[in-house]
Amino acid sequence: MEIKSILIKDTTREERIRIVQEGLNQCRGACDFCNGCDNLGGGSMDAFYEPYINGEKELREINEEYRSNSGTVR
Repeated sequence: MEIKSILIKDTTREERIRIVQEGLNQCRGACDFCNGCDNLGGGSMDAFYEPYINGEKELREINEEYRSNSGTVR
């Protein structure tokens, strides 16, 4: 999928779901029943990225909040 922008104003809810799924697939594992991110302190990915998917917060804001609460994302 080619994405020109990941900003809420430039995407539909369905596109934001795909953006999150593609980003999470970078670990090469399926997220279904995975608790890898939760083990790293990120919590449930469904809940974690829900504000972006629902158009409430940009990905940048969510990632900045995560970094400020838990240290550098690796």
